[in-house]
Amino acid sequence: MSIPQNLNNIKSQLPEHVTLVAVSKTKPVSDLMEAYNAGQRIFGENKIQEMVDKHEQMPNDVQWHMIGHVQRNKVKYMAEFVSLIHGVDSFKLLKEINKQAKKHDRVINCLLQIKIASEDSKFGMTTEEARDILTSEAFKELKNIKVVGLMGMATFTDDDTQLQKEFRLLKTVFDEFKIQNSEFKIISIGMSSDYKLAIDCGSTMVRIGSSILMWLTNGLSSKNCITVVIRKMMIINGIVDISLLYEKLKDEVNIN
Repeated sequence: MSIPQNLNNIKSQLPEHVTLVAVSKTKPVSDLMEAYNAGQRIFGENKIQEMVDKHEQMPNDVQWHMIGHVQRNKVKYMAEFVSLIHGVDSFKLLKEINKQAKKHDRVINCLLQIKIASEDSKFGMTTEEARDILTSEAFKELKNIKVVGLMGMATFTDDDTQLQKEFRLLKTVFDEFKIQNSEFKIISIGMSSDYKLAIDCGSTMVRIGSSILMWLTNGLSSKNCITVVIRKMMIINGIVDISLLYEKLKDEVNIN
């Protein structure tokens, strides 16, 4: 299916209260524009520089979400336009976002990232750390950020029982925090492979990429799929001779 077809297919399966973030990392602007022209306005990136570059090329009504790990020294590059920062995993980062938002006379919406996965490689704060932040006097002094919910990155597994446990943990923490934080509205969990389960467990925002911004179509043989990918890469790179594509790839990945 085409990108517009993929997008409409996903949207048709989402309840009205669930927001779709189209994960556009590594995808060319041409693919994003296909989704944009089909009605998608919220895009998620995991690298600030890539988001900045795309922001400069895309229409002004796009809402950009930073869904990756954020380095404090790079917040300044997105502070002028970012709509929502998902991965806030420390008070130091919140303070930096507040500092940079103030320079642009903005209030930037943020999600606290809670570590729900069993994998050590996943970022995030503990429930206790998040609770301490939200109840601190220092937090109340930050006037240029607004914490509007929580985000979680689940374990990379096909074990639905494990995923359900992690999703429900985040929902439980959200419900606790919402009692004292009326601005809490967003639970950002769920990706292409598990968004339906995440929604069942309380997600109000899903981050979906490969199921939307994909080039391959259902029903193609492996040989034809490879042909589609090669042709797409040639178009993106402005290459008409396939041997030139090989040379370009060889240079980029250091093939000898």
